[in-house]
Amino acid sequence: MEYDLLDELYFVISYEELSSNIDFEEEQIQKTLISLASKGWIRIYENSDKELDDFDLISNFKSYYYLASKKGLLAHNRQ
Repeated sequence: MEYDLLDELYFVISYEELSSNIDFEEEQIQKTLISLASKGWIRIYENSDKELDDFDLISNFKSYYYLASKKGLLAHNRQ
């Protein structure tokens, strides 16, 4: 799931667009985003321009935008 989700994050993307592009249940997406964030493999944005340092993926994961980090892209390309 991490690989498939990272595959969608080469550009900043909203949760709505992400969820429509992949065939995962909402809970699976949330758990995968939390896992990727804990590894430092994604960057999280308030909107398409403003990156967040402080975010809440438990309550607000649907309101964010996402982008693979350099570390995440390197891991993705090794798989």
